[in-house]
Amino acid sequence: MLVLITYDVNTETSAGKRRLRKVAKVCVNYGQRVQNSVFECVMDAALCCTVKHKLKQIIDPQKDSLRFYYLGNNYKTKVEHFGAKPSFDVQDPLIV
Repeated sequence: MLVLITYDVNTETSAGKRRLRKVAKVCVNYGQRVQNSVFECVMDAALCCTVKHKLKQIIDPQKDSLRFYYLGNNYKTKVEHFGAKPSFDVQDPLIV
């Protein structure tokens, strides 16, 4: 299923900046960054629980926000893109 992970980490302190880097590092391991704090991740329910657990251990729930949007397996009909940064299929092979 496609899961959209979004976050907003308070970076007013150095601890917040560290949390932001840690959250981004976890997300980049599981999906493609589509905007600064937005990742598209294709994962099953078990992997999603693992990622969610990792991220919840990093954030400060009093200062930060973490959101998961579950778009399911038929996500291609639910996502539209306009503007810069061309859209791509997150399940296509990644050539580096």
